Amino acid sequence: MITIKNLSKEFKLSKEQRKEQATDRKFTRAVNDLNFSCKPGEVYSLLGPNGAGKTTTLRMLATILKPTSGSIEVCGIDAVKHPREARMKIGFLTGSTGLYARLTANEIIDYFGSLYSVSSNTLKERKAYLYDLLDMNGFANKRIGQLSTGMKQKVSICRTMIHDPEILILDEPTSGLDVITAASIIQLIRDYKAQNKTVIFSSHIMGEVDLLSDRLAIIHNGTLKHQSTMEEFRKEMEGQSLTGAFIKIVQS
Repeated sequence: MITIKNLSKEFKLSKEQRKEQATDRKFTRAVNDLNFSCKPGEVYSLLGPNGAGKTTTLRMLATILKPTSGSIEVCGIDAVKHPREARMKIGFLTGSTGLYARLTANEIIDYFGSLYSVSSNTLKERKAYLYDLLDMNGFANKRIGQLSTGMKQKVSICRTMIHDPEILILDEPTSGLDVITAASIIQLIRDYKAQNKTVIFSSHIMGEVDLLSDRLAIIHNGTLKHQSTMEEFRKEMEGQSLTGAFIKIVQS
């Protein structure tokens, strides 16, 4: 389970940024006083337009960024005070995460397994499970530089999950992927939910949100605009499409 309370993040503006924005402010607030929780066995979607604060929020949850204020609790651990301990419970996938082009997919997975202190027997079992699920066996021994975008994304997801984390945080997991690869990732999210794990993901693909979400939150300009169960959201749409309802909330 993951719970956040009064979570905020400010970034310092450079002189050039202040000049471009015609402001005397030294800081800009990317996330403003967010509160929500995500439970085991639940898929929680975080939605918002570009620049809304989604990725900043997910990076704080993953302990990559330290909040300016507020608290994050991960499986009972204070993630702000004990980020390394919390990190062992989390698998985080972000679009900006790079892979080492000269290493093979298998070498990268082994490396990250060692970083998470996964035992050799467990590593072997996890690789067999994930390679089959993600259809990676055919390219596991190829160098990353030789792989397609979809193959690289599969390696990134496998790396994210190799230590069997309690919480899976996915930032645009199917962005730019072909239909078959995207479908395998959607199945992976379903399997993870079935294992009573916590899944938080952001997506611009409303069909995925509708298909997978138990609950969702919409943020705009760093502020929480809406939070409900997916069932409640469907009832509130009043005949609108999911995209139409999303736009209406953001523009309100």
